[in-house]
Amino acid sequence: MGVQGRTLGVPLMLTILGFAMIATFLVLIMLKKMSPIAALVLIPALFCVFVGKGAQLGDYVIDGVTSLAPTAAMLMFAIVYFGVMIDVGLFDPIVKGILRFCKADPLRIVVGTALLAAIVSLDGDGSTTFMITVSAMYPLYKRLKMSLVVMTGVAAMANGVMNTLPWGGPTARAATALKLDASDIFVPMIPALAAGLLFVIALAYVLGRRERKRLGVLTLDEALVAERETETVLVGAGSGAAKSPERAGGSGSGGDAGLPAEDETFQGLDPHRETLRPGLYWFNAALTVTLLTAMIMEWLPIPVLFLLGAALALTVNFPRMPAQRARLAAHAENVLNVSGMVFAAAVFTGVLQGTGMVDHMAEWLVGNIPDGMGPHMALVTGVLSIPLTYFMSNDGFYFGILPVLAEAGQAHGVSTVEIARASIVGQPLHMSSPLVPAVYVLVGMAKVEFGDHTRFVVKWAALTSLVVLGAGILFGII
Repeated sequence: MGVQGRTLGVPLMLTILGFAMIATFLVLIMLKKMSPIAALVLIPALFCVFVGKGAQLGDYVIDGVTSLAPTAAMLMFAIVYFGVMIDVGLFDPIVKGILRFCKADPLRIVVGTALLAAIVSLDGDGSTTFMITVSAMYPLYKRLKMSLVVMTGVAAMANGVMNTLPWGGPTARAATALKLDASDIFVPMIPALAAGLLFVIALAYVLGRRERKRLGVLTLDEALVAERETETVLVGAGSGAAKSPERAGGSGSGGDAGLPAEDETFQGLDPHRETLRPGLYWFNAALTVTLLTAMIMEWLPIPVLFLLGAALALTVNFPRMPAQRARLAAHAENVLNVSGMVFAAAVFTGVLQGTGMVDHMAEWLVGNIPDGMGPHMALVTGVLSIPLTYFMSNDGFYFGILPVLAEAGQAHGVSTVEIARASIVGQPLHMSSPLVPAVYVLVGMAKVEFGDHTRFVVKWAALTSLVVLGAGILFGII
């Protein structure tokens, strides 16, 4: 009896400690009691000791670092590559187009953020999307004193919806785990995903109206008078406190005198920076298209592609060694912040998986599904995908949990492909998970505290996921 009691007690203990560890992490970073890096390292280490497996902590961390090392390498060289492309002016036309649309209207700026993030997300890489979106939009938010968490939240949600593309990851994982064709999962889901994207744009409109009401609408000249500063190639630090329209430029008196033309001044990227390489524009464009094509076609592992791309971009655009060192130094802070965060997250995931907490948490959730919900397993899967893909990696969910949910569904006559479609609805929230490396690119470049981003985005991203799920059910897809 004693042995059986201990056998039953260990899974329950691991389940409770797993949820407690995640809750402790989220509370501490949202209350800003610990930095994300410190929390990602110290909290799982402490809970590993609570579990009684402190002696195995080293093995768990090494396993976690080993599994995430390719991701860290990819992000490091992707930041260098796209940083160089931003330096040399590859994305300046996109920025100019967005700025023409946005002007200095907070509503247009927030909607433009959603549209830009959705368009750039077509490459299937969240880090790329966030680097380009933040580089283009941050100077507008900063100069007009807009809320930066609105920018990070809208960008993350738009990217989360688009992350369901077959080459984005989740759909391919679901297809692999359940031995299905990715097109059978994704193509029927397009109307539901379109509804989710429209919801994000509508939400951006509402948030933009709220920002417009708070700040008013300035002309570009008024904004320039309010805060004349030299924008660097990548975004600077600090967002400042919100100002009223009067304090931020008032009626605009004196705002027209001696100011250059709008297109030349109100730029997120300095149009006169020394790093511009207009003569190499088409080479850089072709290199980027080739790189993204190779990534989608999987010609080489993504870390290798970005390593080669970064080396080639630096060599061609900045052939002199001092210039190359200067570019690397310019992007070193972002590289260090993001790679450090990824390796810290490796401790968190390593302990979750190594101690077995994540497995027992999943088994507890699946085991507590009422029998009466069996015929509705697609709905159950969709609802569970929202928290589970937030609290665990996509690999853990799609390869560990989804097959169990699919088996339960099959036992009640629910098709595997419906379960697979429902499993991708949680991605809008997943993209803001502390276990997703790309989110640290987003908050790091935007100079936003991760806790602030989390407090703002969780409710809206969860609602976006529910909209996708509801649309899937309404259209008869799920």
